Amino acid sequence: MSASGSARLPGVRERPSRAAVRRRRLIAILGLILLAAGLWLVIAGFPGEADTQGAEVSSLTIDSKAVGEELPVKVVVPEGAGEEERPLLVFLHGRDGNEDSELVDEMYSALADQGARAPVVAFPYGGEASYWHDRADGDWGRYVTDEVIPAVEERYDVDERRLAIGGISMGGFGAYDIAAKNPGAFCAVGGHSPAIWQEAGETAAGAFDDAEDFARNDVIAAANEGVAFDGPKLWLDAGDEDPFIPGDDAMAAALKGSGADLQRETFPGGHEGAYWDAHWDDYLGFYAEALAGCGK
Repeated sequence: MSASGSARLPGVRERPSRAAVRRRRLIAILGLILLAAGLWLVIAGFPGEADTQGAEVSSLTIDSKAVGEELPVKVVVPEGAGEEERPLLVFLHGRDGNEDSELVDEMYSALADQGARAPVVAFPYGGEASYWHDRADGDWGRYVTDEVIPAVEERYDVDERRLAIGGISMGGFGAYDIAAKNPGAFCAVGGHSPAIWQEAGETAAGAFDDAEDFARNDVIAAANEGVAFDGPKLWLDAGDEDPFIPGDDAMAAALKGSGADLQRETFPGGHEGAYWDAHWDDYLGFYAEALAGCGK
């Protein structure tokens, strides 16, 4: 007899409760969702996994004395490198980015398109908002010049005489600031939508410690002096809807006024990933050409 006192007929199953039916339906729905997700991954590929176009990607960890912590660096060696020394491009990420931010399909494709001229590219991590300059929380500029570059040169087969630096947004400002403080060190310098302000009062929160810090790293003032950027080939681009256009225009005017070798480009677009991804061919074409002619 069952607990209710009624007999259970042999071979006859009890009717499941409503709760049990709901559980079974939920399990079935979840199973269908997981199956669909699995099929999507097979068709589309795993998100975040870019096609390296034959390039090898490796990692370094810098025990930075300049910043006081261990910091990661990604290094991309193009396919075919090793037969002869390649030039080195150090590329700095934007605010809130990291060493993986620019490891996208468009970058790898553009690098492969340069063939034998393609440089080894180092992507260091520069904190959330360091703006790549020496400041109270660490010497981020010195970290690049004294720690990242020597570490990459020691480990990889690169030509130390052919060196370029560039970056996006915060990194574009950082590339120009580092180049200004190390005249003659770089064959090419590129700022892609560089975050350049004309006055300390215009700057974003956290970009500089204070007005004195801004003044020490005023790249427009450095360009006006005419010595800091004498020698390397320079690139500066931005979208026509970029909020940094006023500062970038002032920087370009200062560079041209001092006789610097500047290529200035304005393309349709804003201050965003889609804009930068669309112009990796332009960027790496500029660096490859400048580095190929470096020292000649």
